[in-house]
Amino acid sequence: MRTQSINLKLNTQLLGVFILLSIGSYFSQNVQAKEKTPEIIVYKSPTCGCCQKWVKHLETAGFNVKTINKRNMNPVKAQFGVKRQYQSCHTAKVGGYFIEGHVSAKEIRRLLKEKPNAKGLAVPGMPMGSPGMEGHRKDMYSVLLINNKNKAEIYYQY
Repeated sequence: MRTQSINLKLNTQLLGVFILLSIGSYFSQNVQAKEKTPEIIVYKSPTCGCCQKWVKHLETAGFNVKTINKRNMNPVKAQFGVKRQYQSCHTAKVGGYFIEGHVSAKEIRRLLKEKPNAKGLAVPGMPMGSPGMEGHRKDMYSVLLINNKNKAEIYYQY
């Protein structure tokens, strides 16, 4: 009987240690994930619904998003060098790149991993079916990589 009591006590202690180690590992992985995901600063209109949906898309994908509401986006786009032909409703900055328009979190992660010599990514206009522009249809559209000479190449096509 005494042996069973000691075994039960040891098993309970081992279970407790295992649970504590598991919890510690879980929190450690979440902290590391947050640290690996750089902050993305999104400049947007305070009244634009699709901009807010795009921010939610980024947050759901694990990005740490800071939003700055601007009534006039033209100075922001000029500051980051986003030419008119590449513009959309919102502009973001992450890892030294601009992100213009409804670019998917997947392509932003790819950009940050590959680190091309470029200014950023753009989805000109507001194509239906892009992140933040979900609706009754899906248009074909391209994510453009804008190089340092303001020339675009297709980075991904939807």
